[in-house]
Amino acid sequence: MELIDGKQTAATIKAEIKKEVEDIVSKGGKRPHLAAILVGHDGGSETYVRNKVLACEACGFQSTLLRFEDDITEEQLLAEVDKLNKDASVDGFIVQLPLPKHISEQKVIEAIDYKKDVDGFHPINVGRMAIGLPCYISATPKGILELLRRYEIPTSGKKCVILGRSNIVGKPMAQLMMQKQFGDATVTVCHSRSKTLKEECLQADIIIAAIGQPAFLKADMVKKGVVVIDVGTTRVPDATKKSGFRLQGDVDFENVAPLCSYITPVPGGVGPMTICMLMLNTLAAGKKMYYS
Repeated sequence: MELIDGKQTAATIKAEIKKEVEDIVSKGGKRPHLAAILVGHDGGSETYVRNKVLACEACGFQSTLLRFEDDITEEQLLAEVDKLNKDASVDGFIVQLPLPKHISEQKVIEAIDYKKDVDGFHPINVGRMAIGLPCYISATPKGILELLRRYEIPTSGKKCVILGRSNIVGKPMAQLMMQKQFGDATVTVCHSRSKTLKEECLQADIIIAAIGQPAFLKADMVKKGVVVIDVGTTRVPDATKKSGFRLQGDVDFENVAPLCSYITPVPGGVGPMTICMLMLNTLAAGKKMYYS
């Protein structure tokens, strides 16, 4: 069993990005600029955005954080999105989710200029990804692909089971794993209503668990030699921790890991790659790789 070290891989990629950015700037090019909008004071969102700002510094990017109280109206927020769309100095930007209930997240996502949508959530980017055109791929699926690639884990012709069907992970992951230029795998998507979920998992060469239920994938659901990618991050009570909780993935790691050829830990697996892929998308935006 080999642990897939997302933290170390992300650090390597950020160093590669920084070197490329310094090369661009030394030749008179523009330093990539990522902006983020944060609404309210959600603890998780605060942490994510802080980590994104730190990642920008590590990669040599310019970053801007725009903060608003959670009583901002939908109309006011859409006006702020429009300003960033029109700001030529900003290469890419994100609106941190979740948003307050009185604001339509979908309306905000669709208001972002798809050429600056480095989160890869705009329907144009989602559609282009689905048919294999160049675009911004959302960060978590992109990070999983990068881990598989860097660890030289073969995917072509393999049976891949994806647990979960969210728009953020499950659906795009399925699209990418079946495409010839990415996974080239045979893909099955399972979810909470799947009647043959255990049987499907037992046949899988690769399992990507993004179902949002802590320790859902058990040892009796996997075959020996399977590759397991754990996307889950649920806070579960733990009296031994100073914080009073620990992060638990969707995989019963202690019992599943001995059966695996490769597995991602939680934390330190997929998580660090997600922010790192946002940085790669921002670099692509700065270079106008996909859209001029």
